[in-house]
Amino acid sequence: MSDKKAHILVTDDEKAIRNTLEEILQFENYEVSTVDSGQAALDFVHERSVDLMFLDIKMQGMDGLETLKRLRDSSHDFPVIMISGHGTIEIAVEATKMGAYDFLEKPPDLNRLLISVRNALSKQDLEREYKQIKKKLPKIQDIIGESKPINKIKSLIEKVAPTQSRVLITGENGTGKELVAKWIHEKSPRRAGAFVEVNCAAIPSELLESELFGHEKGAFTGASEQRIGKFEQADGGTLFLDEIGDMSLKAQAKVLRALQENRITRVGGNESISVDVRILAATNKDLEQEITDGNFREDLFHRISVIPVKVPPLRERKEDIPAIAKACLSNLQEQDISFASVSFTADGLNALQQKEWSGNVRELQNAVERLGILTSNDVIDESIVEEVLRSRELGSDDLGKLADQTNDFQDFKESAERLFLIKQLEKNNWNISQTAEAIGIQRSHMYNKMKKYNIER
Repeated sequence: MSDKKAHILVTDDEKAIRNTLEEILQFENYEVSTVDSGQAALDFVHERSVDLMFLDIKMQGMDGLETLKRLRDSSHDFPVIMISGHGTIEIAVEATKMGAYDFLEKPPDLNRLLISVRNALSKQDLEREYKQIKKKLPKIQDIIGESKPINKIKSLIEKVAPTQSRVLITGENGTGKELVAKWIHEKSPRRAGAFVEVNCAAIPSELLESELFGHEKGAFTGASEQRIGKFEQADGGTLFLDEIGDMSLKAQAKVLRALQENRITRVGGNESISVDVRILAATNKDLEQEITDGNFREDLFHRISVIPVKVPPLRERKEDIPAIAKACLSNLQEQDISFASVSFTADGLNALQQKEWSGNVRELQNAVERLGILTSNDVIDESIVEEVLRSRELGSDDLGKLADQTNDFQDFKESAERLFLIKQLEKNNWNISQTAEAIGIQRSHMYNKMKKYNIER
């Protein structure tokens, strides 16, 4: 416990027992209160906080088991040590099932009693610390929706998560593949271990091997110290290989070997290191086509796709759009007080539901944030949805405005290209690799064009 004295409540209808326990516990520097009935105990804990309770089983009026049941029904979760002069194994088992921490017979052995108190309070401290830590940890967002496709995904997660099988999650950009991976980990026996994510598309191929397997000091220019890779970081937990379709063939060969042997070797090292990781992978590519094109190893594909999970795009579950939009707004309200009074009208939600969301949930999230910022009266109705989201799509109006603003063909062409690139980046949540792939140019060309047109997020 902390420096503050632990507060113990003794509940027993025998005055001699109350006095004896009070004297022993006060001598051990605990704060002690006493009551003579179950009802008095319930009234006491309603008014004051308690760290531990001694509770007699046989009392006049409400007995100890009934008192314990009412304590738990009222969400009092402090440890309760049952005491009885008529102890039987059956009573002890029943009390334990109802949530009692321990069971002592009268007269209690002094050493046993004090050990039980110390252990119960230590457990209480650990549980409080755990709750505090859990509050500080970011919560995993729920998978929103009750449509048939999304319920199928939820059901699949429940079946797959408890196993050790590798899972390949496929789907378009912005559908929530990472969220599915996180829930598989959260519902698995590995949830106490780390969830380690690697975005294979965001890491240059020459650095990916070091990112995955780590490196030894001096392994290459710039390797000034040893680095632990993602496989080792995920030992005992889950490794999520996002956008695995963008992984180079060289890195694929190393990953395949790691999966076959459950061992890795750091770049520049000789030591073979045992790792215990569950692999979840995701991609927006058709890996079977990538195999045909010679860009992906067939043997690795079969290793990672034991259980395939396809995340549906929004156009296949449009009935979920209102619930997702409201959840997005709720998340914004938790993070930023400026959104606190913003709300949707029914026609506003219906207008969102009628839109086409090529960027899926990610695009919808961005749109909700934009609507929340730009609405003038804190109400997102149909008119504001139409007004704010009209600029989402590159249409004749945009091109017409550009044409009116310049008589120079080259200026028009460059302005149109800049507008097109910005809209495509927005659709892909400003992921440059995904945008380059979506519009069919190399990533390096994308960077060059962003520099040329001074495009920044």
